[in-house]
Amino acid sequence: MKFSVNWLREFVELPPSIDALAELLTMSGVEIEGIQKRGADFDKVVVAQIMDSKPHPNADRLTVCVVDDGTGTKRQIVCGAKNYRVGDKVPLALPGAELTGGLKIRASKLRGVESEGMLCSAKELGVAEDAAGLLILSPEAKIGTPIRDLFPLDTILDVEITPNRGDLLSHFGLAREIAALTNKRFVGQALRLPSKAAGDAPALQKKGIKISALRECPFYSARRIENVKIGPSPDWLRAKIESIGIRSINNVVDVSNFVMLELGQPTHAFDADKLRGEINVRLAHEAEEFLALDGKTYELTRENLVIADGERTVGIAGVMGGEESGVTDSTKNVLLESAYFLPASIRRTARDLNLPSDASYRFERGVDPQMILAASRRAAALICKVAGATSAATIGVAGELPPDPPDVSLRYEGLDQLVGIHIQPTTADTILTRFGLSKSRSDSTPQSHWKIPSHRRDLQREVDLIEEIIRAHGIEKIPSADRSRFTPLSEADRNFDFETKLRRDLIAIALTEARTSSLIARSELAKATGAIELRNPLSEDHVALRTSLIAGLLGAVARNIRAGAERIALFEIGNTFSPPTGEQQRKLAIALCGQAASVKDWRSAKKRQLDFFDLKGALNVLGTFEFRRSKQSGFVLMAEIFYKTDRIGYGGQLSATTSIGANAPVLIAEIDLKRIAQAKEYTQTFKEMDRYPEVTRDVAMFVGLQVTHAEILASIASANEPLLEKVELFDLFMENDGQKKPDMKKSLAYSLTYRDKNRTLTSEEVSAVHARIRERLRNEIGAELRE
Repeated sequence: MKFSVNWLREFVELPPSIDALAELLTMSGVEIEGIQKRGADFDKVVVAQIMDSKPHPNADRLTVCVVDDGTGTKRQIVCGAKNYRVGDKVPLALPGAELTGGLKIRASKLRGVESEGMLCSAKELGVAEDAAGLLILSPEAKIGTPIRDLFPLDTILDVEITPNRGDLLSHFGLAREIAALTNKRFVGQALRLPSKAAGDAPALQKKGIKISALRECPFYSARRIENVKIGPSPDWLRAKIESIGIRSINNVVDVSNFVMLELGQPTHAFDADKLRGEINVRLAHEAEEFLALDGKTYELTRENLVIADGERTVGIAGVMGGEESGVTDSTKNVLLESAYFLPASIRRTARDLNLPSDASYRFERGVDPQMILAASRRAAALICKVAGATSAATIGVAGELPPDPPDVSLRYEGLDQLVGIHIQPTTADTILTRFGLSKSRSDSTPQSHWKIPSHRRDLQREVDLIEEIIRAHGIEKIPSADRSRFTPLSEADRNFDFETKLRRDLIAIALTEARTSSLIARSELAKATGAIELRNPLSEDHVALRTSLIAGLLGAVARNIRAGAERIALFEIGNTFSPPTGEQQRKLAIALCGQAASVKDWRSAKKRQLDFFDLKGALNVLGTFEFRRSKQSGFVLMAEIFYKTDRIGYGGQLSATTSIGANAPVLIAEIDLKRIAQAKEYTQTFKEMDRYPEVTRDVAMFVGLQVTHAEILASIASANEPLLEKVELFDLFMENDGQKKPDMKKSLAYSLTYRDKNRTLTSEEVSAVHARIRERLRNEIGAELRE
């Protein structure tokens, strides 16, 4: 939200510089996103009145105006705007003036007609973003007045307000925050809120308004204002709202916007003569249509709160008014609305209709219930002032204001423990009092109970009070912890390191990490048995917590297929939620589809497709697993994955892939990482570089088809030869004629590496060890050794 520094100064004494103000707010958690200079500080730009206007003789889109600039001499100006009338007062840039962007004004001929200056828009003067036409000034503006007198220099702060701080969405609220942080006197309430004395405040009456949806609208007020004269806003009003970026409409609408920017309470003005019967705050009928002020027709549902009269809907509550009941130039009487709406209801309506507004932005975050009638009084007083109107003696109300937030207790010992330093109880009490809190009672024990003001509904726990104390005390005053001390490795650290290494290893074998939503669509609920559904889902695509990573990963595969990817190799590491408790489980999922290589291999004319062995290879970066053949619907080939004796997941090739548009096999796997992470050794080991050379010998053999590679490795390892360093399989051959004959064998060849750390081995030593291993293979697995 944008804030005017000049406007803030009307409420509180600010720090001496804009940088100091920005630093104060940022350090207190109110981030400043941008700082802009505004105002029309130009020489030779004055208020002029258009005395005559006629078409340009040589250009259809131009006009020739005669203006009075207060010097007694009429000036001829060529103008391209169409939004003015004869008699309007506008900014005139005289020859020699220099505007924003370095635009220099001089007398010249435009299409053959002399022009002695330029009539200006708001954007050309840097006072607003509106460049659609001339800046039409108030009729009270004095001709010849320098424009800087109407639009003084100002600084605009672009402030990021967190969703829990709806109380800061106004100049009143931000100034109140600054006063609390700086311990300065806050004069906003005394200056801006009319007195509540009996002679100044109209009486409340409970008639003319009906609330049919008390949950969505606990309180509603309507004030009638008569004999309104609709017209342009005075310059002071227009300058203030346009400095914040809101376009001036007319004096009544501008007052409503002004009060919203000033006090944070949105109000809405209906044309009272267009309303029929009593006001009814109700939920919309299913498929009810509504023509809004933006000229669009919206189809409503039973979840949308509306304002209706006796015949039709006249407004979407807290979001936007209706075209048929809006204030126009012919409006004579106004009904001014000020209400409290349930934040969740307004948020849902604005989202469903894709209709965000300045009002809904504030209602969604919660307005101050105690400001509702105060804002109504303020708006009514201003409308009477700028539109010559008369406010009714009574205000129609319905419902009850929401109660104040519950009290919150503060333990001074808990404050010191959380912050890490000692803060005097009197200092803490003073700070909380500055933020508008008051002690409800004090116990004999070292704690106090605090009454929370109506505008601070975000203060709900002791830690919230501690945060307020720290923000005002200064977080920079808290000494930093000594980072030089050794911190023992925690379980979280080990898990982080484990997953980081796993990601690197998977990326190294050409897999790409994917991140998918932890919520699944309603169409996936049937497959996710017992999935925990959300009470208030954002959409039909996000209705329940996922029980598996596979559904999201297959969605990513489908999107890659539609994008034309030839090779898809994805993995995801994420949480799943086990029903019914929602216990989180950390899992790894892998999905493969397409070609084994994205480019053609020069050694092979045919591209190979990714298969089950590629899936096993990807999983092997985690360690050695046992795959047990199994059967499950939806799979052509499926295996359960075991780590030691524990089943940790499954993998295989899907049978139905047409739903995701795949023309190649789709292979998936999902495993639980907890068991593997617990078993991993996290200490890094280092060894001295080998000083002595290795000796390599090969062994080739024929074995039966039923003999596995693991059995051969186990047989070699069982020899316990200390000189044997490593064993590698480098050749496998098996005649594949489609017939597995009982006497068929396969040929394997292994490379065995020998080394001693203390000396160079002799050929005789290596030959002796190698011979013993060959003999063991012949005796234990029946290998037929090839010479």
